[in-house]
Amino acid sequence: MARIAGIDLPKNKRGEIGLTYIFGIGRSTAQYILIKAGIDFDKKVNQWDDDEQGAIRNIINNEFKVEGALRSEVSMSIKRLLDIACYRGLRHRKGLPVRGQRTKTNSRTRKGKRKTVAGKKKVAKK
Repeated sequence: MARIAGIDLPKNKRGEIGLTYIFGIGRSTAQYILIKAGIDFDKKVNQWDDDEQGAIRNIINNEFKVEGALRSEVSMSIKRLLDIACYRGLRHRKGLPVRGQRTKTNSRTRKGKRKTVAGKKKVAKK
């Protein structure tokens, strides 16, 4: 079992996909790491030998911020926006989309389950 950056990588996945289980590493970064380590993309994680695992570990430790360090940096950035009370910080605080998306009909992921508001009552004409 390959354990890199505190994460157990899935054994039967291709190396390119397996590395994406680490927070902060996507497909293109995984490809870059494998090219630099000299490992084929199609080689499964359980086929990596100790030297290849060590090379991948070194590349990730030296060049990338992943897992805990990255999570703390992201949360500190959001906290900074909240503290200075800028527009983006206020959107974070309210739990609304931050990057200019429409909110009248979409954005259910950020806003949560629909909360029905009663409609206005019509005034009876005399």
